[in-house]
Amino acid sequence: MVHLNIRKADPADARELSEILNEIIAIGGTTAIESPLSPEELADWFITGEWPPACHVAESSSGLAGFQSLSLYGNPPQGWADIATFARQNPKIPGVGTALFAATLAVARERDIEFINATIRADNTGGLAYYEKIGFRTYNTIENVPLKDGTLVDRIKKQYQVKKDQSSF
Repeated sequence: MVHLNIRKADPADARELSEILNEIIAIGGTTAIESPLSPEELADWFITGEWPPACHVAESSSGLAGFQSLSLYGNPPQGWADIATFARQNPKIPGVGTALFAATLAVARERDIEFINATIRADNTGGLAYYEKIGFRTYNTIENVPLKDGTLVDRIKKQYQVKKDQSSF
């Protein structure tokens, strides 16, 4: 197992993180983001802009292995935040998303976020499995969302309850 160091993202990470994200976009079939982001755009969307309350990176001995962000973009309901997770595709490093989620969850608790929403393309089987594995549960499906090329793909909405009701245990 590769050792991963989890830390808060820094604007200086934006170039390497945009390379990770842009490779995922180029491969296709997983992210709803369909156009590459410049390092400046990535920093604004995920690290320094007005919407992200938190972004963490996973570092391995060979560089950044991935990142995970919480976002308040689009005015989610009070007590909700959206999550996005991106892991390097080459070389793939197992456990990146799981390692990042512990840090993301800690920030969600500190900020009194009650629910984390993940909206995943229905054709992203790896993403669906990842979020299910860490405790997210499906609560809605948005059908037939068009991609840039006109292809219709459902979006599966999964939620994670940050503060579980202690009386049910």
